[in-house]
Amino acid sequence: MRNNASPLRILFVGDIVGRPGRNALKAWLPSWRERQHIDFVVANGENAAGGMGVTVKIFHELLDAGIDVMTSGNHIWSKKEIYPILESSDRLLRPANYPENVPGKGWAIFPVRGEKILVANLEGRVFMKSLECPFRTVDTLLETHQPKIALIDFHAEATSEKIALGWYLDGRVSAVVGTHTHVQTSDETLLPHGTAYMTDLGMTGPVNSIIGMRRDVVLQRFLTQMPSKFEVASGKSAISGAIVEIDIHTGKAVAIERVQVFP
Repeated sequence: MRNNASPLRILFVGDIVGRPGRNALKAWLPSWRERQHIDFVVANGENAAGGMGVTVKIFHELLDAGIDVMTSGNHIWSKKEIYPILESSDRLLRPANYPENVPGKGWAIFPVRGEKILVANLEGRVFMKSLECPFRTVDTLLETHQPKIALIDFHAEATSEKIALGWYLDGRVSAVVGTHTHVQTSDETLLPHGTAYMTDLGMTGPVNSIIGMRRDVVLQRFLTQMPSKFEVASGKSAISGAIVEIDIHTGKAVAIERVQVFP
C-alpha cells in the first residue's frame, strides 16, 4: 500500500514513432499507468507524426492518453503548426540548448504529489547540430532553479556523450535518460550519488522495421546511396522505456527498471 512517503514513480517512454507507436501507447498506457501506480509520465514525441515531428492534433491525442509532458529533439521543427504550442504550453518541450530566439522552451516545472519536478530536454552535439553546450546549459538551469527533483531527457546520438552527461550530473539530478537512437540499451543503473541513468530508452513503434521505418526503403538507401523518403513501418509495436523511483524527501533515485512490452 502506498502512502505519502512512498517514492515517486516516474515512467519515461522512448521515442514514439508514427501511428503504430501512438496506437500502441494509447491502448496500453491508461490502464497500465493505474495498475503500476505511476505518478508522472515523460514521453519523447518528436517522431510521432509520420516519423518526423508532431502535429497539434497528435499532441493533444497523446496527452489524453496519459502523458504529462512530451519531450522532443532535432525533429521537433518538422511541423510548423506545432510552433504556437511550443510557445504556449509547458507540456511540450524542445531542447533547452537551442538559441533563445527559437520557439518554445526546454524546461518546465510540474507539481506532483505536493512536490515540484523540473523536467528538462537537451540535445547532444556529437554527430548532430552545433548547438550550445548541453553540459553548460543544464548547469545554468540547475543553478537558476535549484530543484530537489529534476528529470533530464538527453536526445543524443553518441553513447559516450550520454554517459558523460550522466556522470556529470550524478547527485545533482534525479534521472538522466537518453533518447534518439531508437534502440533500447540494457545499462539502466543507479549512479553512486543518487542519479538514475540509462543510455537510451528505446523506441515506441513498429517492431519489424529499421528504427521504426520500412525496411525496404532503408535498405534501398544503404544499397544505392540514393535519396529516398522514409516511411513508417506497419505491424506490431513495442513500447520501450523505464520506470524510475525517487525518494520524495531527498530527490535521489532509489530504483530504475527497464520497460519493454508488446501490447
